[in-house]
Amino acid sequence: MNWIEPNIIDVNPLQQLNEQGILTGETSISDEEKLEIYKWMVKARRFDELAVKFQRQGRIGTYAPLIGQEAAQVGSAFALEKKDWIFPSYREAGACFVRGTKPSSFFKYAMGHLHGGILKEERIFPVQIIIGAQTLHAAGSAWADQYKTNGAVSVAYVGDGATSQGDFHEALNFASVFQLPVIYFVQNNQWAISVPYHKQTNSQSIAQKALAYGMTGVQVDGNDAVAVYETMKQARSLAREGKPVLIEALTHRMGPHTTSDDPSKYRSREADEAWDKKDPIFRYRKWLEGLQLWSEEEEQDLNASIEEELKQAFNEAAETTTASLGEALGHVYEKPTNRLKEQILEWEGSGESK
Repeated sequence: MNWIEPNIIDVNPLQQLNEQGILTGETSISDEEKLEIYKWMVKARRFDELAVKFQRQGRIGTYAPLIGQEAAQVGSAFALEKKDWIFPSYREAGACFVRGTKPSSFFKYAMGHLHGGILKEERIFPVQIIIGAQTLHAAGSAWADQYKTNGAVSVAYVGDGATSQGDFHEALNFASVFQLPVIYFVQNNQWAISVPYHKQTNSQSIAQKALAYGMTGVQVDGNDAVAVYETMKQARSLAREGKPVLIEALTHRMGPHTTSDDPSKYRSREADEAWDKKDPIFRYRKWLEGLQLWSEEEEQDLNASIEEELKQAFNEAAETTTASLGEALGHVYEKPTNRLKEQILEWEGSGESK
């Protein structure tokens, strides 16, 4: 009898830009694109810092920081085409910005505004709170695009915790069986809230799980924006050919799970410091400076510009009129049912809606 032994495959993360900011491989990214990617990453981090600050001040609701995952999000989204769809979790502001989402939309979302999570024009499905549920939605979207033969690809953004959910298995199995144009982008940030990676799975990697589904799998340094971009670009080409892909981006959640969490209760500062040295923005900036594409003056100008943009975005969100009950319930179905219309009229007529 031929037994299949566990973890017999060595999986090594793809890397092109090392921790010192030295390019160790080739890249197709132009100088203009290199600068764009950097600016998106810095914008994502500045937004993140401001959102945490505003939550502490009680100006927005609970927020899930993305700090440390900028390269994974920006690099992957930058490699997509406008016709593609993305299915984000609650931590994907960086990817959404690249797709065209305004910071004011995310501030509105964090304030509970109705339209904060509606990003249809950017071809972004609503932010998913249920862990791993968007893996199924992405499969459905990809199936529809496969039927339409429009060349679009769907990308589900999930964390390592989502791979422990049943939806993840169901989605990947379905995607492989029907050869869907879909990519599952797993940001393995080492923690599912307070549960470390080694307590979530006995596999050496998430990427190797693709083999069981008959899919292509790859592990990439998620703090290397160059490698992430090139990996996603290749994955997109495969997906368009009916070859779904599972990407595991190794990164680190430098902040708390959400602003309601205290990571010091379950992880050591020593472990964090080891990852701090792999900061995605630090290494990318070192690379740009080495290429004579970036300077301290440009850095200061960029931060000042982003600060002003985010200030205006927050003010816009804060001044947005809150939705009435009728507006909120109007999105329960594509077209409100007669019964729902009656309920809205009853509520608004009672005077309790004010």
